[in-house]
Parts: sequence; C-alpha cells; structure tokens
Amino acid sequence: MPAKKKITVSKPNSPVQQRLWLMYPPKLIKKPFIWEVGHKFKITTNIRQASVTDEIGIVCLELAGQRTEVDRAIKWLEQNKVNVEPVEIGVIAG
Repeated sequence: MPAKKKITVSKPNSPVQQRLWLMYPPKLIKKPFIWEVGHKFKITTNIRQASVTDEIGIVCLELAGQRTEVDRAIKWLEQNKVNVEPVEIGVIAG
C-alpha cells in the first residue's frame, strides 16, 4: 500500500518560494509589472523564462519572501488583470 502524502501547511510569516506563470494580454505587455511587484511588496523576483510578442506576454516568475507578502503580490497581479497560474512541476515515478 502506498504511503500517505504528508500535507505541509506553512505559517503565514514563514519564508516561501513560489514559481508562477504570468500571462499578459497585448494592452499590458509594456507595463513593468515585475518591477512594480518587487518594489510594492517585500519579495524577491526572479524571471526564470519569458516569451513576449505583440500579442501575448508569458513569463515564468519565481517569488520569494514571507508567505503573506507573496500572497499579497499574487493578488495584486491578478487585480491588475495579469493571469497568474502556479507552475506544475511534474515528477515521473520510476
């Protein structure tokens, strides 16, 4: 029988690191959201991958900081019409 997965719940002020996919519609591509989010909140941003055209901007962004600050930053991005999705890191069992 497989072992049960342990669910880890982080405390509100514990440090976290989260990777996200950000998708921008054409009208938002030129706005400096990554710079703004790094200055508005006490977090560190790290661009892991990006592809920007005239039609869409797609960025894989890593946010690091206190859980509450990371959550506030994600909410702010969503309120500014940026589509935010968690990065799904798949692991193939061998």
